[in-house]
Formats: sequence, structure tokens, C-alpha cells
Amino acid sequence: MRRDDGRVPSGARPLATLPKAHLHLHFTGSMRVATVREMAAAHGMRLPATLTREYPPRFDAADERGWFRFQRLYDVARACVRGEADMRRIVREAALDDGAEGSRWLEIQVDPTSYAPFVGGITPALEIVLDEAAAVSREPGAAQVGVVVAASRMRHPLEARTLARLAARYAGSGPGAVVGFGLSNDERRGDTAEFAAAFRIARSAGLASVPHAGELLGADAVAATLDAAAPDRIGHGVRSVEDPRVLERVVAAGVALEVCPGSNVALGVYDEAPEVPLRQLLSAGAVVALGADDPLIFGSRLVEQYETARAVHGLSDEELAGLARSSLAASRAPDDVRAAAEADVDAWLAG
Repeated sequence: MRRDDGRVPSGARPLATLPKAHLHLHFTGSMRVATVREMAAAHGMRLPATLTREYPPRFDAADERGWFRFQRLYDVARACVRGEADMRRIVREAALDDGAEGSRWLEIQVDPTSYAPFVGGITPALEIVLDEAAAVSREPGAAQVGVVVAASRMRHPLEARTLARLAARYAGSGPGAVVGFGLSNDERRGDTAEFAAAFRIARSAGLASVPHAGELLGADAVAATLDAAAPDRIGHGVRSVEDPRVLERVVAAGVALEVCPGSNVALGVYDEAPEVPLRQLLSAGAVVALGADDPLIFGSRLVEQYETARAVHGLSDEELAGLARSSLAASRAPDDVRAAAEADVDAWLAG
């Protein structure tokens, strides 16, 4: 239970040792701030103050809910990624950082188009990410890593089909494989229905359908995504609570919601942490997997989302263990990885 002063209650189990899966983490946004600073220095690039002396950034909710300022910072950080070594470093550090926070399985989301110019095309870009994901997954203490290929709403739907075909070529079920196909960026741009063909290609290859929706737009956007993408999970999806009928569809379909409390508040989707409808979603029977979204930009990693669930939303250790189990169940982790993690969740509770 939450204390009146908001601090963690005495004797609470450490959340960094709670086994879990991390299903909502973007490639560039996963970087350590020290890493982006080092990359910028190595490539002779200058970073804004919000990534140096004024870190972490603070967004003005009145500025289109902070989205455009966020996107500028993300673009600056992405521009610092200039080749294979940089890309491998990002994957490796993400796996090690997540492993240190109890993640047994990480699904990192990448649009290889962004890095293609530095490594000879989208295929080499994806292969670099996959190769490093496989390599780091064998290291003690690292989360095992699957990859989600994500198209951008800011580009033509035909490009999304190209990425879906590429993702399908590398589809698999273990570390170092493509396990899902997503659609990200500003959901106010583009018509979701126009990306339906790309998701059909991905689903036919056995990939999880994991588009973003219900963050910057409301429940209608979630409904449109259910229709167009037949999602297994929805990135964010929190605003499905604005229409009980849409939320009922989400629950009935068993679609998991990748809820990212820190980024929701940072971008002004909700003004304060208590407004994030975590309890409402859980009470409705929704499957919820907590995610960090972009730790580089928002200044909080996965374990801090669990800490918020405990300290702000008052979730008990049993309920937090339930969130961890939901994240594992909604993942594309191999059966042995999932089973071992679920057994260790039980041990964490018994601890």
C-alpha cells in the first residue's frame, strides 16, 4: 500500500529484482545519456543543453503536449548514431541496463531506415541490430533481446510494406530475431487504415502486431487501430478508457497495453502521475505491460515505472507481480525464458 508521504513502505520487496519483460523501448531512446554525449563528442556534434547541463528535459504541455519538442530532441540524439559501432553499443547497453533492472526479455523497437545511410541500407542496419541482440543475449546478466521493426506514420504506407517484408525475412522466436512489427511516431499524422496491408504482411510471417495508439489521440484512434492492425499489443493505449465500448473491445480481444506512465506525464497526456489510468485499466481486466518508452528523453527507466505503480497508484507487491507476469505473457519470449521468469516471480513474492 502507498504511504501518505509517498515513500516506499518499510519491508517492500526490491523492484529491480522482480523478473519482468520490457516490451516498449525505442532504439535511440534507450540510450544512456552518457552514451549520447560520448557519441556527439566523437562525431563533432553539439547537443542542446537539455541533454547536457539541464538534463533531463522538461516539456511544456502547452507545446502540442510537448510532442514537437520531444521529437526534436529525439532527432538530435538519433543524428549522433553514425555507424555500426554506435548501433551495437546501443543494443548492448540496453540489454545490460534492462537486465540489471530484472528484465529477462527485452523487445527493442527500431526503424532501420533511420540508420541505413551509415551502414549501406536498411537490410544491413537491421542485421547489425539482430546480430548484436543475439550476441548480448548470451552474456550473463543481460536481458535476452528480440527486435520489433517499426514503420513511421510520417512516411508513406508503401514504405511500411517494405519494412514489413524485411521484418518477415528475419522473423523468429528467440534472441536476435525479429519478433514483431510496429507503427510509431505522431499518431495525429497518417491514416491508420492505410497501414493495414503492412500489418497483414507481418502477421502472415507470424510476427506480433504492436502498433502505437491511444496516446496523443483518444479512444477512436484505438478503435481504428483494432480494425486496421489486428494488434496483439498496443503501444500506450491508455486513452481507451475514454470510451467504455472501446476498452471493452480491448479487453475482449486480449490486446495487451504497453503503458508508459513516465512518458505520458512528460508529454502532457496527463498532467500528473496519479491521472495515468493504470488502476482503471487493471480494474477493467486489461492486460498491462509497463514500459519506459524513451529513457534517454524522459529520464526514467523501467524499474521507475514499477516504482510509480507502487508509490503513486498504490499497487501491492502481489499486483506488481501480476504486472510482471502480464508483461511476460504478452511478450514473444521463448517458452523456456518465460517459464523460468514466471517461476522466479513466484519466488520473488515468497521471498
